[in-house]
Parts: sequence; C-alpha cells; structure tokens
Amino acid sequence: MSGPYVIRGSVSLPEAELMWRFSRSSGPGGQHVNTSDSRVELRFDLARTDSLPQVWKDRALERLAGRLTDGVVSVRAAEHRSQWRNRETAAVRLAALLAEATAPPPRPRRKTRVPRGINERRLREKKQRGDTKRGRSGRDW
Repeated sequence: MSGPYVIRGSVSLPEAELMWRFSRSSGPGGQHVNTSDSRVELRFDLARTDSLPQVWKDRALERLAGRLTDGVVSVRAAEHRSQWRNRETAAVRLAALLAEATAPPPRPRRKTRVPRGINERRLREKKQRGDTKRGRSGRDW
C-alpha cells in the first residue's frame, strides 16, 4: 500500500481495522480474470472503530446509514486488471467517502433582503417596456 490514507487533518484509516476480501473480477483482462482474484472488497467497521473522533463517528453513522450493514461500510473496486491497483482504488474511495461523511455541516444561510435600488430598477424597466408596447398599438389613429 502507498501509506496511510488520510481522511482529514491528522486522522487516517488504520490499516489494522481494514478488512480485505478478494474474488474473481468480471472486468477487463481477458482470460486473466478467470485465474486471478483481482476484485477487491474493502470493509471498515465504522460502529466499533476508535480511530475516529466521536463527533465524526456519529456524523458518519448518521449520513451513511443507508450504506451500512451492521455498522460496517463496504467499498468494492474491480476497474483494473491488477489486484494491487484495485486495492489502492478501494482504499482511496473509502477515505474519500469517510471524508465526505465526516465533514462538518455547511453554515446556515443568512437571509438577506433584495436591495431597494434593484427593485426600483426592475419596476422602472417594466414600466418602460409596457410604454414601448403600448406605443405599438394603432389606437391613436
């Protein structure tokens, strides 16, 4: 592996808590796929991990509730011929998923008023447009 996969800041995925499973892939590779286990399934027990701060863990459990199976999040990769590249892809994908799930919620939007000048200009332009259209009618003849 190419080192620790950083989620955000100094928090990274602990290698000891990652569970790998390999199987035959149906992707590219010709007859090679019939003989090698290149598909990768990476599982991470989000409910029982101690490597994430509790606030992040709660946030991730709430946001990923639809993807979890008994508190375990799972990611699959089978794009590449080699198991090694699929392992890299799965680990990066899991780190990105956890980074997105643990991100703080966006700040609430501050309500703002429409400036009076913009409203006045819009009404003035509407009036002008109406006058232009009224001037096109032939009622004054």
